Amino acid sequence: MFDKFVEIICNYVEVDPETITEDTRFMEDMGFTSFDFVSMLGEVEDEFDIEIDQQKAINIRTVGEAINYIQELINEN
Repeated sequence: MFDKFVEIICNYVEVDPETITEDTRFMEDMGFTSFDFVSMLGEVEDEFDIEIDQQKAINIRTVGEAINYIQELINEN
């Protein structure tokens, strides 16, 4: 799951996958814009067959928080 998510992240920003950890922040550390983030979430929804709540997504700051949220949604299905 982590590796696949990192692969998706790298489609949106130019960052070395080796430097991404669960504590890596989307905006501050990787330079995501709001548009990049929302676009990435759409790809995550397609990849993992889940529906992300945009209100909850705006509070996600780190890769680890995103993975935890995605895992919760997968477990609900």
